[in-house]
Amino acid sequence: MNEQLQNFARQKLKDDLTSCTDQQQVIFKRMYSHNNLQRSINDIIDNMSEEKLNWAMQQVKRTIDKNKEKTIA
Repeated sequence: MNEQLQNFARQKLKDDLTSCTDQQQVIFKRMYSHNNLQRSINDIIDNMSEEKLNWAMQQVKRTIDKNKEKTIA
């Protein structure tokens, strides 16, 4: 993935995670920084390997979609 796409993916993750609950953000931290849960979400995302970005974006999108479904129901 080129640097421009990586930067877009990282910013999109940061923006989208603000739509997640605190509990969901903690789960994200556990998945991507299980050795140091004190790190900020932004720091975790900034230091993620590029191989994990696509999967993380998919997970966060599904979480946001599920949150929207719950508010509609």
